[in-house]
Amino acid sequence: QVQLVESGGGLVQPGGSLRLSCAASGFTFSSYTMAWSRQAPGKERESVAIFNNGGFTNYANSVKGRFTISRDNAKNTVYLQMNSLKPEDTAVYYCKAYRWVPGKKEEYWGQGTQVTVSS
Repeated sequence: QVQLVESGGGLVQPGGSLRLSCAASGFTFSSYTMAWSRQAPGKERESVAIFNNGGFTNYANSVKGRFTISRDNAKNTVYLQMNSLKPEDTAVYYCKAYRWVPGKKEEYWGQGTQVTVSS
């Protein structure tokens, strides 16, 4: 059974930091691209950062230089270090795992963790 369990969300003041974690199980973690997405109230879900199984990372322009994605294949965990947080970073943050196999895309999502940036 595939599980992605996020943790580390919460309330933080503008300029503060949070570190999100996503613990994965039930699939071959090292073979998948891991990603973080977020969805703010009234907005569509957007991709924040990805880390593929070859070491490539990419970030949304809105978080470049502030957020860092990392992964530990030995612990089946992906992280999102968020620094210099802004009120517009407030959203539910979701962990995602995906890969392409012949004929289809395998994709799994976590349940999300709330991040609120407010004074």
